[in-house]
Amino acid sequence: MSIITISRGSYSRGKEVAEKIAQRLGYECVSRDVLIEASDEFNIPEIKLVRAIHDSPSVLDRFTHGKEKYVAYIRAAVLKRVLKDNVVYHGLAGHFFLQNIPHVLKVRIIADFEDRVREEMKRENVSAEKARYTLRKDDEERRKWGLSLYGADTTDNRLYDMVLHIKTLRVEDAVELLFQAVNRPCLRTTPESKKLLEDLCQAAQVQAALVVGFPSARVTARNGKIFVSNVETSLLMEREVAAEVTKLARRVPGVEEVTVSTTHSITSD
Repeated sequence: MSIITISRGSYSRGKEVAEKIAQRLGYECVSRDVLIEASDEFNIPEIKLVRAIHDSPSVLDRFTHGKEKYVAYIRAAVLKRVLKDNVVYHGLAGHFFLQNIPHVLKVRIIADFEDRVREEMKRENVSAEKARYTLRKDDEERRKWGLSLYGADTTDNRLYDMVLHIKTLRVEDAVELLFQAVNRPCLRTTPESKKLLEDLCQAAQVQAALVVGFPSARVTARNGKIFVSNVETSLLMEREVAAEVTKLARRVPGVEEVTVSTTHSITSD
């Protein structure tokens, strides 16, 4: 039992690989449906979540933390969905959300640019010029997204366990390679790796609960104990703010204890 995340560019055949390896393994294949779940759970229009996951952050977003809010909701929904194991998740950010979880196989599917252009022309009935423009724009938006929110380029091969180039390798070949890899002992779910994922999921749920009022807060979890740091407040309001953070965090199921660390904002007279 394990989890596969597949990162892909548009028209790289990554969606096809994801669906076929999920079918081969008998796993659940998850993608856009987590946006619907996040939309329902956090009462956010789905279109805002779509833009948050695809568009690069604007200057305004960096000051208002708008994009971070929506990404926190998506992250919470993704981790909640994959917690049950035996899942193939294909979509942007899976490799960011699930770093350092041993039973997650992180995969990048790539294809030659001109092959992608021909595929977009065929599917969207557009000119070669229009297809190239759209693909370059989409690739750049995704690259900026990763750099802005996680300080990492989505095309950096070091983020992945495997990078598969669909050309000489066919989709069927990629599926066979993934099938062999995911059955290796090092990728099997263990009690320890499952606990790591449970803690990560709980931290994400708390982060989502705090992000509106405390967007700069950082959350970690371990065995029901929540540690919240980088909570900005004045010295005068420190006690009240810590109490509010604790109250919000305790609403998340399984939270037993909350520790809050604040940072003091400097105000001028």
